[in-house]
Amino acid sequence: MTTIGKYNQLKVVKFTDFGIYLDGENFGEVLLPLRYVPENCKLDDILDVFIYRDSEDRIIATTEKPYACVGEFAYLKVVAVNTVGAFLDWGLLKDLLVPYREQKITLEEGRSYVVYVYLDEDSQRITASTKLDKFLDKQSTEFTEGEEVDLFICNQTDIGYKAIINGTHWGVLYENEVFQTLKRGQKIKGFIKKIREDKKIDLCLQRSGYEKVDELTEMILAKLKEKGGYIAVTDKSPSEVIYKLFGISKKSFKMTIGALYKKRIISMEGAGIRLIE
Repeated sequence: MTTIGKYNQLKVVKFTDFGIYLDGENFGEVLLPLRYVPENCKLDDILDVFIYRDSEDRIIATTEKPYACVGEFAYLKVVAVNTVGAFLDWGLLKDLLVPYREQKITLEEGRSYVVYVYLDEDSQRITASTKLDKFLDKQSTEFTEGEEVDLFICNQTDIGYKAIINGTHWGVLYENEVFQTLKRGQKIKGFIKKIREDKKIDLCLQRSGYEKVDELTEMILAKLKEKGGYIAVTDKSPSEVIYKLFGISKKSFKMTIGALYKKRIISMEGAGIRLIE
């Protein structure tokens, strides 16, 4: 079944002067305008296309890639505002509407906002909303502590960053545990640190505990070999220096080199660590 707001693989069934028609199954024949038709396209070819409604409300196909599909979150810029609502640039010829009823705060032209893209049940048009909470689950039973997840950074708060987990739940990254620059709209891998009694979720950007030592060990050893077997940094070095060299927190670095030292893989030499041959 062909789905609006998603990528669909559709068969070429007809050629015209202004484009080709695809078998849109439940929507009948769907036009792919001439400017999007691939070179050497033939009858019965299967094309990967995005389906949406054009400015005249017709079902249409495109090979352009929107910044987000239905069911996804995105950080998009407002390009126009009128009596209907705000319009966002989402990478397609037709801008994406955020109706006033779906604006948590009044959107302003030129500014960017985190939105959820959905298919309006009444109009069957692709629409966006800044009222994110109603599209997220408040239960957290599907996650396990230590699980790797996809994060979408939304807002910075007094305690850290609010992030959307796997497109389904809110989570928090605490500022004192973040050792890199994060930006609104950024997609990044993270881990479930803790699921609290109130069902809220604490996150971290690195594996917790000794389970992460192996991967950090490989990275530190590779860096030591790259530097000729010696690096002028220890567990007493400033956090900023450690992060610049290895991209990890001072706590993680200290735990990893401690394990390497106990195994006699490295030695501590004054202001640095050395690889034991």
